[in-house]
Amino acid sequence: MLRALGQAKASRTLGIDISSTTVKLLELRRDGDHYRVESYAVSPLPAEAVVEKNVNQIEVVGALISDLVSRSKTKASQAVAAVAGSSVIVKTIAMPAGLSEEDLEAQLAVEADQYIPYPLEEVALDFEELGPTGGRGDQVNVLLAACRRETIESRVDALEVAGLTPAVMDVEVLAMERAMALLQSQMPDASNQVIAMVDIGASMTTLSVFDSGESVYTREQLFGGKQLTDEIMNRYGLSFEEAGLAKKQGGLPEEYEQDVLNPFREAVVQQVSRSLQFFFSSSEYTELDGIILCGGVAAMSGLDALVAERLNTVTIVANPFAGMSVGPRVNAKALAKDAPAMMVACGLAMRSAG
Repeated sequence: MLRALGQAKASRTLGIDISSTTVKLLELRRDGDHYRVESYAVSPLPAEAVVEKNVNQIEVVGALISDLVSRSKTKASQAVAAVAGSSVIVKTIAMPAGLSEEDLEAQLAVEADQYIPYPLEEVALDFEELGPTGGRGDQVNVLLAACRRETIESRVDALEVAGLTPAVMDVEVLAMERAMALLQSQMPDASNQVIAMVDIGASMTTLSVFDSGESVYTREQLFGGKQLTDEIMNRYGLSFEEAGLAKKQGGLPEEYEQDVLNPFREAVVQQVSRSLQFFFSSSEYTELDGIILCGGVAAMSGLDALVAERLNTVTIVANPFAGMSVGPRVNAKALAKDAPAMMVACGLAMRSAG
C-alpha cells in the first residue's frame, strides 16, 4: 500500500530524496521545540540511473544510497522516500460517514476505478479521512492517493539494496508541505497566505502552490540547471563534468556572466512567470503573497532579487535549517550550501523525528 498519508514510527529514520541527478540523505531529531540535524549526505547520480524521477538502475541507486549511509555515519536503518507528484493521482471523495476503516477501504476500492486510469491491480492505494463534507452531516471527505506499483517498488528495491527498511513511501509535494512550516520565520504569516514554492532542479521545475499551508496546485515542467551546464559545454568546449564543476567553482572567462549566466537567469524568471500565469488561468486565484525558491538553481546569486523585482512579489530562497542545531557529524558549511535543495529530504525526515 502507498503509505503517503500514514506515519513512520518514531525511531531513527532517514529521509532519502531520490531526484533525477542526486540522492540526498537527512536524519533529524527533535531538540525541544526545534530540530537537530544528526546526519546528512548528498551525492550525484550517474546519467540514466534515474530518468525524470523514475529509478531505472536499481542496483546503481542502491549502491549509492549505501555509500551515503556509510559516509554519514548514521545508525538509522529505516528510510522514508517519496514519489514525484506527477506519478500520483490525488482525489478528494465524499463517502458515507460512520464507516469503519476496513469498510471505508473496501468501498474506496470499488469507487477508485472511476478515478484511476490504470488497472487497479497495478496500483497502490492509500487514503485519509479529512472530516465532514461541507453542509452534509452524513458524509465525510476522504483523500485518496494512488500510484503505479512499479514506481513505488523501484524505490523500495533501491532502499533495500542499500540495506535500509522502507518505512513510508510519501509524495514529494506532501513532504514539501510539511517542510513549509519551517520557513514561517523567514516569511511572516506564511501559514495564512498563498505561497508559491518553485523547485528548480537539474532537469525539472516543479511549481507547488500552498494556501494556508496546504497544497492546492502542483505542476512539473522540463527545465532546470542542466540547460546552463549544456550552454557552458557548448560555448567553452568543456565536458559535462568540467562544465558542472566550472559552474560551481568559477574559472570561466570574464564574459561568462554577461553572455551566459544573465540570459539563464532571465530564462528562469520567464519559466516562473509562465508557470504562475498557467496557475492563475486554471484556478480561482489571482495573486500570491510570496514566492519561495528551492532546488539546486535557487541559490544562484541574485536570482531571488530578480524574481522579486520582475514579478513584484516577496521572494526568498528556502533554508529549512535556519532554526536548527547541527550535530558533530554534520558539515554545517556544506549543509548551508545545499539547504535550498533539501526541502523534500527535510519533509521526509520530519515524519519520524523524535
